[in-house]
Amino acid sequence: MYSSEMSRPINEERFEDLRSAIIQYLLDHGITNLSLRPLAKAVRSSPRALLYHFGSKEKLVISALGEIRQRQLLLFLQIQSDTFIDACLEVWNALSSPSLEKQVRLFFELYGIAVRQPALYKEFLTSVVGDWLEFTVQQLRKEGVQPQKALSLATIVLAGLRGFLLDLCATQDRERINQAVFVWVGTLQEMVTK
Repeated sequence: MYSSEMSRPINEERFEDLRSAIIQYLLDHGITNLSLRPLAKAVRSSPRALLYHFGSKEKLVISALGEIRQRQLLLFLQIQSDTFIDACLEVWNALSSPSLEKQVRLFFELYGIAVRQPALYKEFLTSVVGDWLEFTVQQLRKEGVQPQKALSLATIVLAGLRGFLLDLCATQDRERINQAVFVWVGTLQEMVTK
């Protein structure tokens, strides 16, 4: 990997260490008021070095979020549920886990920023919809759902899960939302089998 600003190759190990530290900083502090100077100090670097490694503050955020997204995709690949409905519940249980709360909050924070600046965050916006739809359509196709119906149902699943997660972030009313998820999953089951 090379910096766009300089011709010297980037130390991959240092880059990964920096990105891991940046991810933790973003999880703890968010991105809305992100400034390079405090970030650099927290990750034991300098603003100049961060720009050298990432090119810009926006590219730094996109790189960090890309890594978080890759971790989530690995989590989804581990799902071995027998049915689509079981897979939905497994995804919900994983994403609504308190251990992922900071990641979910950061996701929604960036999503809000990205929809206001779609040209800058085009790749992010494309992948956060496309990756989910692809995963969900594959699960539905395994159960024999036709492609067009699978895409429609996948869109419903994506909107539903994100809505429930946003509600959970806002209210922390886990019991109410879990009950709603079970009702929603029952409705999904009816749609899948029709």
